[in-house]
Amino acid sequence: MLKRRRISGSNVVKVSFILPADDLRLPASVVGDFNEWNPEVDPMVRRSNGTFSAVVPLIADATYLFRYRSEDGTWFNDEAADGYEANVHGFTDCFVEI
Repeated sequence: MLKRRRISGSNVVKVSFILPADDLRLPASVVGDFNEWNPEVDPMVRRSNGTFSAVVPLIADATYLFRYRSEDGTWFNDEAADGYEANVHGFTDCFVEI
């Protein structure tokens, strides 16, 4: 699931990338072109409601590619992404439009 919240008076939108607590691929990180695909930058943390999330500030009026990466190195996509695009590795990336 993706949630967006614009920061008042700026062109920054905080995007919450959220996975359900029962996802067997957890723990995971959100990785994308906004963090140079580095799984150490935006790890997902458990929220009080049991879900896992990472909040990433992104510049508005742009499209960003992303995926999730579990601790064991498995890559997976978000079913709630705005869309999908083939990548150079023969897989599919998600994208979010801000």
